[in-house]
Amino acid sequence: MKTTPKKIAGIGELLWDVLPQGKQMGGAPCNFAFHALQAGFDAHVISAVGEDQDGREILMVMDQLEVNKSTVQINSAYPTGTVTVELDSAGIPDYIIHENVAWDHINWSEDLGILAGEMDAVCFGSLAQRNQVSGNTIRRFLETTTPECLRVYDINLRQSFYDRETVLRSLELANVLKLNEDELPVLAGYLGYDGSEEDTLTSLLGDFQLRLIAYTKGSQGSWLMTPDETSHCEVPSVEVADTVGAGDSFTAALLAGILNGLSLKRVHEAATEVAAFVCSRHGATPQLPANLLNLLKPNKH
Repeated sequence: MKTTPKKIAGIGELLWDVLPQGKQMGGAPCNFAFHALQAGFDAHVISAVGEDQDGREILMVMDQLEVNKSTVQINSAYPTGTVTVELDSAGIPDYIIHENVAWDHINWSEDLGILAGEMDAVCFGSLAQRNQVSGNTIRRFLETTTPECLRVYDINLRQSFYDRETVLRSLELANVLKLNEDELPVLAGYLGYDGSEEDTLTSLLGDFQLRLIAYTKGSQGSWLMTPDETSHCEVPSVEVADTVGAGDSFTAALLAGILNGLSLKRVHEAATEVAAFVCSRHGATPQLPANLLNLLKPNKH
């Protein structure tokens, strides 16, 4: 008997990453949704593009990738978002994110309210909340999901586009947190935590009643922590093309494994392998090979 795929959404920015070798469609929500789609889920992107050539090209690329664009709004008043990306010698990106663009103006609708109630998982970040219009829509969407829905706050602090109020309000709406070694001290400072990394993560888990924290540390691997168990994974050795979108693929694989009922350790290993593969390819949306996708499938009984 065929089962209906679970629904996952990425909500927030949708844009062109203008890289040294050309432009690539980007924005964490779309990268996340693309990898969730590859893992077999009904994946949606909730965002906005301008009524311009850049917007039309993004929608064409979404069609090519077979990503659902039904909740991508077309806004004639603002241009499609762009980000200038410069890579250092290790392939680590530095972003210049341009302001007052279409994804800053994601409008609420009844259809979004209906979709929110159907979600099994939603991923959101800080960046798209920099403008009140999109910020209100994102928070309302999260508030309209069911208690069972996994609400993943991929904190994703960029430039100066975050503040204490946004970060703490997002934490209160989330039940899963993903952050890296640069973001943890910022969060600890906001909350007045002054212990070790482990102490801070434990406090976050308890104070915000989180189901899971994913803490990534670049070349030092990553940690998953739940109220009941902890997992650590080293980073596989790969030749890095660039790291754009690797974190988004990690989050998508993580959620895919959790929704498929895999053990924390197996989920962690699969997500780590997926992110390493994405690092070995240019751009955020490479096709994942079958052996990696198989790691995310439910156990056969």
